[in-house]
Amino acid sequence: MLAHEVCFRLFPFGRVMPSALETLGSPPPLGAAMRPLWAIEDGLRFINHGAFGALPRVVAAEQAAWRERMERNTARFFITEMPDALREAASGLADFVGTAPDRLGFVTNATAGVNAVVRSLPFAPGDEILTTDHAYNAVRNALFYVASRSGASFIAAPVGIPVADAQQILGAIISSITPRTRLVVVDHVASASAVEYPVAAIAALCRERGIPLLIDGAHAPALLDLNVDAIGADWYVGNCHKWLNAPKGAGFLAVADRPTRPVHPLAISHAYGQGFSAEFDKIGTHDPSAALAVPAAIGFHHWLGGAAMRARNRRLAHDIATALAAEWGTERAGGLDLCHAMVSIRLPGAIPPSREACAAIQESLWRRHRFEAAITAAVGSLYLRISVHAYNDVADYAGLGAAVLEAIAELPPPDGPA
Repeated sequence: MLAHEVCFRLFPFGRVMPSALETLGSPPPLGAAMRPLWAIEDGLRFINHGAFGALPRVVAAEQAAWRERMERNTARFFITEMPDALREAASGLADFVGTAPDRLGFVTNATAGVNAVVRSLPFAPGDEILTTDHAYNAVRNALFYVASRSGASFIAAPVGIPVADAQQILGAIISSITPRTRLVVVDHVASASAVEYPVAAIAALCRERGIPLLIDGAHAPALLDLNVDAIGADWYVGNCHKWLNAPKGAGFLAVADRPTRPVHPLAISHAYGQGFSAEFDKIGTHDPSAALAVPAAIGFHHWLGGAAMRARNRRLAHDIATALAAEWGTERAGGLDLCHAMVSIRLPGAIPPSREACAAIQESLWRRHRFEAAITAAVGSLYLRISVHAYNDVADYAGLGAAVLEAIAELPPPDGPA
């Protein structure tokens, strides 16, 4: 029997789901030997795990088992079984990310968590919502939407790229805070630049000035060591479908252990007014299987090696990024101490940072060379963002530099066809 054809037991869900997963054997070596544990297409050089993640077969089986359990008797499941099951899953996730279960609620993704927070807060004309020029576009849009409806202003602190050190980020935020700043929203690991922000220092700065802080931790869970409460932000959102390998639709919102302004889910439902976790657990009829499979993803992460696996992935990502930057005569978006198993490298040449250029280069890489890679636009330039996970090895990146140059050469001139 192949390793990906067996399952494993992780958490004592016996009273909820007797068909809980069983034990995997010893893990194979990190790299190509791991690929059968995922359903990644044969021949595809998948070096873009940071975008949407990739669901391991055993976690997919756990999600399927929850769905089957739900459909056996949907009324009993939703009324009597799901509430306890969600809280048990939340307890496992809270322990993994470093917070308390009663202050953690499931959301479909980090963007939904950001929206839940900012759309729960009151803003008035003249107020300012501060983020940075590294903010994820979906989050920028949410902040702009909320600001435009209230008459508030949306401000992006100019961090710039490349980022030399944490002080560059702190300095940009400090210089952009004004007496009108009512909320600060920053990344933990920025999407386009892949740079880790000094979130604990930013949280301390905001507390000193009495400004609430929301952290977009979309990429943080299982990419780096995470202790949400130790950071000290008012709200923290994260994704489980990326580096933690949980199903799509599993994210979380965590609230600080001190009084904060109440936050409500985007769907107000039967539990309104019954407290944070109750409101986020009960948002109407939906498929909770992604959240319920999160403990299986956590167990799988530990089985892969946990911190040791993350350290290996980081070393490989840094080696590849350093070699690509040297090959192209460019630079990484951030210093090695600011990046983990996801690194962005500036593309050579003066390419207009348009969505069309990003899409064209990505399409060429996939069509001609079977690379699935991320091309991102940030602060006026285009970047290749590489990711390294347990199933990647150095062979997945062979020829990548030349393939990118070939894709750039195919782009039409900036002014369009002659």
